[in-house]
Amino acid sequence: MPKLVVKGLCREFISPAETLSVLRDVDLEVSSGENLSIVGPSGCGKSTLLYILGTLDRPTAGQVELDGVNPFSLSAKLLAEFRNQSIGFVFQDHHLLPQLSVTENVLLPALATENPSSELVERADALVRDIGLSQRKDHLPGQLSGGERQRVAVARALLNRPKLLLADEPTGNLDADNTQRITELLFDLPRREGAILAVVTHSDWVASQASKQMRLEDHRLVPG
Repeated sequence: MPKLVVKGLCREFISPAETLSVLRDVDLEVSSGENLSIVGPSGCGKSTLLYILGTLDRPTAGQVELDGVNPFSLSAKLLAEFRNQSIGFVFQDHHLLPQLSVTENVLLPALATENPSSELVERADALVRDIGLSQRKDHLPGQLSGGERQRVAVARALLNRPKLLLADEPTGNLDADNTQRITELLFDLPRREGAILAVVTHSDWVASQASKQMRLEDHRLVPG
């Protein structure tokens, strides 16, 4: 069963003028199918923590393991492969490619390494169906609403059946109705897939949907 384990995580930014401590002694453990929300004021380190969990940034100290693998011990090539296969990302801005259709955007993680197999094409179709956009699968992002584009981003993040799904303010640009729909998808689809979900949000309502709620205070992660 995949598990995310974080021990003694620290992140400092060092310059000639000062050392800025962003994260201190962060401990965390989340298992397959569980979900976690992280809240805190702007600039407290929420996104930094998410980027480290997603291997987009490296910790100054401490340990991160996903399914028993320390990604920061891997070579650059193996780390890129690990990130592509094991981690999915959903950001506040959907980052869809405007020249690609809904289905093609969902297939993007597969295009990073090879031509998509028939199995992945079928999975993309199934995910597009799960997000309620089968009738618009050939549409371009410019023909979709903001909520629809974010739904496509959720499906894309799940294409490779990641062990860990990370969402950074995924509803920050959405109205109330779309916030509810995206939140329901974020918490339902990964659970059905057996993935771990970690959501960083300013929304108390979104945070309250998680089974495990935490807050960053004074650079440390505490129960929310």
